[in-house]
Amino acid sequence: MDLTSIHRIYFLGIGGIGMSALARYFLWQGKEVSGYDRTKTQLTLELEKEGADINYEDLTGLIPDNPDMVIYTPAIPQNSRQFEFLLKTGVPMYKRAHVLGKIAENTFTIAVAGTHGKTTITTMLAHIFKTAGMNFMALAGGISANYNTNFVVSGTPQYVIVEADEYDRSFLHIHPDITVVTSVDADHLDVYGSLQQVEDSFKLFVKNLKPGGVLITHCNIGLLKDLVPGQKTYSIVEEADYVLEEIEISDGKYSCRMKHGKDSFPLEFGGAGRHNLENALAAAAASLNAGIQWEDIQTALYSYRGVKRRFEVVLKTENIVYIDDYAHHPREIKACIDSVIELFPDKKITGIFQPHLYSRTRDFAEGFAEALDRLDRVVLLDIYPARELPIEGVTSQIILERIKKAEKYYVNDSEVLRFVEQNDFEVLITMGAGNIDKFVKPIKELLKK
Repeated sequence: MDLTSIHRIYFLGIGGIGMSALARYFLWQGKEVSGYDRTKTQLTLELEKEGADINYEDLTGLIPDNPDMVIYTPAIPQNSRQFEFLLKTGVPMYKRAHVLGKIAENTFTIAVAGTHGKTTITTMLAHIFKTAGMNFMALAGGISANYNTNFVVSGTPQYVIVEADEYDRSFLHIHPDITVVTSVDADHLDVYGSLQQVEDSFKLFVKNLKPGGVLITHCNIGLLKDLVPGQKTYSIVEEADYVLEEIEISDGKYSCRMKHGKDSFPLEFGGAGRHNLENALAAAAASLNAGIQWEDIQTALYSYRGVKRRFEVVLKTENIVYIDDYAHHPREIKACIDSVIELFPDKKITGIFQPHLYSRTRDFAEGFAEALDRLDRVVLLDIYPARELPIEGVTSQIILERIKKAEKYYVNDSEVLRFVEQNDFEVLITMGAGNIDKFVKPIKELLKK
């Protein structure tokens, strides 16, 4: 694949968060970018403003003539009309991950992987590098609140920062100079089948590190230990190479000290949530290993404003706090809720959760119920199917019936806003990776009233 000779690129699934970052990269390169997506969203509308030509019907007549390359996401069904048509034309077709690996191939690469936290750390690294005046580009799986984009670029990039996604084993196309791994949990079992397969895939990814590269992992990931010489670890609660001490919280903000060997640095963190404080530690460790000065790291983490839909404080008044989060795995939900409890210990906390995928709901029903039971009140929506067909007997009810302590409700999509209007809230969290974000603005307006 010679990207220098490519001028016209067609994206199947251009509105996906990872695909759109890649589309923005090619637009920045001055290429002709077009694509298909099933749904018109804020993101696709922004891409159109930036120069992409997007169609929203699965019709072959809408595909431009003679694209040089097609990039597709595994989320696009292979029996879609456009996919089948393009396959027959013989135009080169690549998965997003393959192209991302090619872009990063000959540049110093920092890759952030893990079943949780990778988007946040990727956007933190982008903000640190930008603050430090580095020439770089970052492709993230979420919208940075500091830059309102998932593609951040500065100068002629000498560094590439990428979010390395384990879904569909995508990250195996990337060969980093610095690898960060946050966690290795059972997820995407529709692809992997078992935790063992997930773990094997992460081991292969870690071995992709370039000779002399640096591996930084959370200290509790035992399976990656000793795979790479000189591995470094981080944690905010256990012994590790990079740790945080003297953690204090005031008005929802954290201050602490980062300790590495004999060095100790003060840190004030502008983001919210203890789990994000640990993500900040990982980002700081990676930045130090890339040669960034501590003063720049310190400045950036203080002014870091988070990622859209990652513990995003949508509304905060004297009487009510509303937080929106992408959490869609039991461990992420637990981390989100624990952070809210820590920040607002005396408030009644309500969570509205939209399960994502039938297979994930089936595999983790017990874990979801256990995590959600930490709330005072739980509202469950229907499962968002994404790429899946229904599975018999799998509905939100299998989570609901396992919730033992919290006040609990099942509400369908058309009733969500009425439920919000008719109830009082002290702290409200919306959680999920589906289309629950469509309720964020209307919920905010109702709560402001």
